[in-house]
Order: sequence, then structure tokens, then C-alpha cells
Amino acid sequence: MSAKLADQDTEKLIKDTAKRLFFGEGRFNATTQEIADAAGVNRTLINYYFRSRDKLFQIVFDDAQLNEQQLTEQIVFSDLPFKEKIARHLDVFLEQAKQYPYLEIYMVTQMNQGCIWKDHEKMSLLLDKFYLEIGLEMEKGTIDRMRPEQFLLNFISLLSFPLSMRPLLQETMGITTEHYDTLLEERKEIILRTLFKQ
Repeated sequence: MSAKLADQDTEKLIKDTAKRLFFGEGRFNATTQEIADAAGVNRTLINYYFRSRDKLFQIVFDDAQLNEQQLTEQIVFSDLPFKEKIARHLDVFLEQAKQYPYLEIYMVTQMNQGCIWKDHEKMSLLLDKFYLEIGLEMEKGTIDRMRPEQFLLNFISLLSFPLSMRPLLQETMGITTEHYDTLLEERKEIILRTLFKQ
């Protein structure tokens, strides 16, 4: 293996490990040493590849945001019927929630601290397309008439609230991780029945 490939593999290992600790285990305050130990590398390698713990945090956060935006774009700009787009979005994000149950919490926390990455032009195009399709579905009678923004808020709320509030809800409801995962798996059909008339 060339030195360049080895460097890329080590860098990816560190990023993947940080992502697992932050998003998979909810250890947002994991130290550079803890990340290095979990990755099985020397702590100095984190500084070598990323210069600092904060820089690593920012890179992992930017990657997560970019990945989420790209997945959303692929679905919204696909040729799937509208209800199937919503179903596909639910599949993707509920599956992601299994692997990274703390991702939504982390992203909200980071955004509240001003760490936000957005391509506003792409987001505007995405929303325009989504709102247009919502309007067409209302004309067909498959969803209730309302402002398109309200439909979007309903969709996001039904999906994101159980994800972002997971630790609190799981503790308050006194249920296991496995039971909560089962509840999340049942969310897809419940959300589709809530949003669509048929």
C-alpha cells in the first residue's frame, strides 16, 4: 500500500471513529485522546491530519450536513411519485437514525452555536420544487390543503422530533433502546397515513 493510500485510510478511520462517537454514542465531548484510543491510533495523528479537535469536529459536522443535503436532493429531484419520495426519505433517515441515533441532536446543537453550512441557492431550488409538488398533490386531493410550509413542518416534525428527543423520551417513557428502535421502525407507515389521505 502506498503512503498516500495509507494516509487516506488513516484519515478516514479517524473521521469515521469521530462520527461513531459523536453521532452513534452521543459522546459530543469526546477528547482527542478518546477518539485516538477508539480509532487505535496515536493522538498526534489527529493533530497531523486535522490540526485540532475543533477542526475535526467541524469537518465531521460539515460532512454530515453535506451528506444530508445530497440525500435530500437525490430524492426531491428524482422522478419518483411524490408519496414515494416521502416514503424514500423516511427510509433513508430512519435507517440513518439506527446507525447514528444522536445525529439530529448534534446538528441542532451545532446550529445553535452558529456552526451552520448551507448552500442557500441549492436549498432554495430544492424547496421550490418540493413546494410545487406539494401544491400539485393538494390539487389532486391526496393531501389536505394548507400552506406548503405547513406540510413540510408536519413532515419534519413527525420524523425529526422522535429522533432529536430520543434520549429524553426513552428515559421518560422508561423503554429500552431496542423497544425505541421498534417504535421508530413503525414510524414510516404512521407518518404516511398521517400526511396522506390515500
